[in-house]
Amino acid sequence: MSKYIYQQKDWPKFHWNDESIISLLSSIRHNQGRLLGNMEALGFNLRSEALLESLTINILKTSEIEGEILNPEQVRSSIARRLGIEIGGLVPSDRNIDGVVEMMLDATQNFNEPLTEDRLFGWHSALFPGGRSGMYKIKVGNWRDDSKGPMQVISGAIGREKVHYEAPSAISIQNEINQFLDWFNSDIKIDPVLKASISHFWFITIHPFEDGNGRIARAIADMQLTRADGSSQRFYSMSAQIQKERNKYYDILESSQKESLDITNWLNWFLACLNRSLDSTDTLLAKVIDKAKFWDRFSNIKLNERQILILNKLLDGFEGKLTSTKWAKLTKCSQDTALRDIQNLIEKKALIKETAGGRSTSYMLNIHR
Repeated sequence: MSKYIYQQKDWPKFHWNDESIISLLSSIRHNQGRLLGNMEALGFNLRSEALLESLTINILKTSEIEGEILNPEQVRSSIARRLGIEIGGLVPSDRNIDGVVEMMLDATQNFNEPLTEDRLFGWHSALFPGGRSGMYKIKVGNWRDDSKGPMQVISGAIGREKVHYEAPSAISIQNEINQFLDWFNSDIKIDPVLKASISHFWFITIHPFEDGNGRIARAIADMQLTRADGSSQRFYSMSAQIQKERNKYYDILESSQKESLDITNWLNWFLACLNRSLDSTDTLLAKVIDKAKFWDRFSNIKLNERQILILNKLLDGFEGKLTSTKWAKLTKCSQDTALRDIQNLIEKKALIKETAGGRSTSYMLNIHR
């Protein structure tokens, strides 16, 4: 009996129970239409802010799924520069952050372009600009060669490892990828949302790269979901929802890769996860509108770059309490300058002192002046 799905005789002829997924697809289509309708009702500036917010979250979370924590301000700034969105407090970004941003924007902004081997190599090179994954040198911009042994997904301490999955051998990758790309680029008669789910599963099962397969699989799914929406304007994040359900995500992948070519269970999980990500956009939209209303109050009031930077951090969800010491550290200014900046914002009714006592005075946004 075959241990993995790609060892099945009819691989990769996937099949599924249409009746099991039809209601989910209908709900997704309804939620997609509702979301796009809500966004169309917003002005250009609000839509741009919502786009920037959702792309930032998506890039942060697709990396977080793999245990890599990126700097939110650098991600946001990198996206804004590439899309020409004007925001205050732009900061320089590291090249590894620019790389993942470039990959995601290429997938979603150029969604109608064919997915090719060269394009996948470009994405992989962008993810690993230094040719390393952490401390380890890896083969970048090309398929893995299995010179260090078979590609395995492993957990556990050394000596007590558990093999969750072993990918197809390196010698078969070219043929596997050719089949995948032919299918992905074909005008196959299948629901485009369903195609996103299958493409995610198929690519990550091939596991063609030495590292970065999960992020690239999610970028491919995002590319196909953008095709399904018919718009490069991304207002929801599938990766953010996957990150919330990370353990279940890995569990369903592992079990589906060891089952038959009937991938109904995977499709049901993916579609339900997508539906939950669409539902969560109400929170994103409310945050964007609140932020826009806040900045409308100060549209004719002069603020310096340090003040804009910190106010944006507070609006985006500042962790912990804001003190003058944190202000000075974040803006790289003296304590006296930080106190002057803060006092100026209190006078302009943008900040207020926290009422709770403590060793250090802290400050919060004055949402309702």
